[in-house]
Amino acid sequence: MSPAICDEGGGGMVLPLFGDAEQRWPSGVRGVLYGAGMIYFFVGVAIVADLFMAAIERITSRRKKVYQEDGRWRTEGVWNETIATLTLMALGSSAPEIFLSVIDVFKKGFKFGELGPATIVGSAAFNLLVIVSVCIATIPSNEVRMIRNVPAFFITAVFSLLAYVWMAIILSINTPEVVDLWEALATFLFFPIP
Repeated sequence: MSPAICDEGGGGMVLPLFGDAEQRWPSGVRGVLYGAGMIYFFVGVAIVADLFMAAIERITSRRKKVYQEDGRWRTEGVWNETIATLTLMALGSSAPEIFLSVIDVFKKGFKFGELGPATIVGSAAFNLLVIVSVCIATIPSNEVRMIRNVPAFFITAVFSLLAYVWMAIILSINTPEVVDLWEALATFLFFPIP
């Protein structure tokens, strides 16, 4: 049995930075340094998220001029705003899990690992269940909220459920705990469907 990451002789992908010598530092010192490092990286993620949101707004607000049959020009959006925003937000909110999964794949020599699918499915389940329930719970009992864009709601609901079913099929039924190349390619080709 290998030692824990925080014990002498143990280690993770990044920490300890200074090898076993770092493991001999007092726990309080390591905790403060690791905490400061985490805060630093969270601030970095916040900055990147702000840039990403600005990019989403710029992409989804692009317009083009269309010549009409009556001789006039009409300006319309290049993207369907609902689909573009949902797709880009899904990509942005899933980027950390995707990167964790890629790191796990490389670390395990392109073999199946629990980290990748677990983080992606866990994050999606959190988004679907917890965020929706918090949004519902925060509405005061004497108020009512209506879904303004019902088609976007149905698109999100249907394709979320289809994605869960597809993951269950390829990971549990078709080839248990193995993702074949054709399954990976089919999953990749499903991305632009919604």
